[in-house]
Amino acid sequence: MVQSRPGKRRFPTIFSWLLIAAVIWLAFETFKPSLFDPEATPRVVTARGDLAEDEYSTIELFRNASPSVVYITSIAVRRNLFSLNLYELPQGTGSGFIWDREGRIVTNYHVISDANRIEVTLADQSTWKGVLVGAAPDRDIAVLKITAPSSKLKPLNIGASDTLQVGQKVFAIGNPFGLDQTLTTGIVSALGREITSVTGRTIHDVIQTDAAINPGNSGGPLLDSAGRLIGVNTAIYSPSGGSAGVGFAVPVSEVNRIVPQIIRQGKVTKPGLGVSLANQSLTRKLGIKGVLIITVYPGSPAEVSGLRGTSQVSDRVILGDIIVEVKGKKVDDYNDLRDELERYAVGDTVMLTIIRDGEEVQVQVLLEAIN
Repeated sequence: MVQSRPGKRRFPTIFSWLLIAAVIWLAFETFKPSLFDPEATPRVVTARGDLAEDEYSTIELFRNASPSVVYITSIAVRRNLFSLNLYELPQGTGSGFIWDREGRIVTNYHVISDANRIEVTLADQSTWKGVLVGAAPDRDIAVLKITAPSSKLKPLNIGASDTLQVGQKVFAIGNPFGLDQTLTTGIVSALGREITSVTGRTIHDVIQTDAAINPGNSGGPLLDSAGRLIGVNTAIYSPSGGSAGVGFAVPVSEVNRIVPQIIRQGKVTKPGLGVSLANQSLTRKLGIKGVLIITVYPGSPAEVSGLRGTSQVSDRVILGDIIVEVKGKKVDDYNDLRDELERYAVGDTVMLTIIRDGEEVQVQVLLEAIN
């Protein structure tokens, strides 16, 4: 029986594979649905209708208030290490607002504290040299002056911060991250907060808000729904450095008390009693709760009111009066006393509660100006 010999198996060549792929692709392109429509046109716009009433109010508030808000650039002078030439370097930006038609601008002290030169840009984008009139670093407030004509200057209306309520709408206008004329909205989320100023002093009765406040907003205004100034945005609480829904503003009651003093004399006049006080290490060593008077200055209001200083008879020290309250507010140390006194003005009369010979005594004292 004769057996047939199997033939040699043939495999497709590369050309054959390419031909098969081309046929498959051509078939797919021929029969697939088209992705393009040459007759496509824009869709019909749906009519918006009227804006909501609160939207109209917000738009109007921004339109009225934004011309009063300024952009502040602090510029530092540096020396080139190789050529020894001086050059200017923008080192920070912030916000501020027009206080009056004489060209005075209010901002945060920390915005301009390290500046060699200050530029103030108005809402119309004109830029002016800012000159420091004075500052209250303990309250993080500074006043600048520019020479812009009064026609370019629109002061903000002043509101009230002592009648604010938690839940009340607020609006912040400023220049976060260098983006000028930015509006954010929120509510008063808390009142009576305390923050620390750049000098380490406590700022009391601060407004807390959830309106977005970011770096660059500092020094800008916080407004109520009537567009009135109720605070100066000064700080945020944020682990990341961006807005986390907790911002703080110095209340307008404090700003309206401080700014006129700065305009008049370049600084804030601090009220005092006319005494020298023991430092905290001494009072702690003596186990004293309160503020010990060391010396009563001759002719001072403290002397007129009969306050007593510390004295020494032979080898025995007789402690002076220990101040424990100012108008019913407890004071444990010098910082507490200073903070309480600064709630009042020179010429005001305050009631002090003191410890004298182991007994509580109340004494009225007229406050005088101190350096």
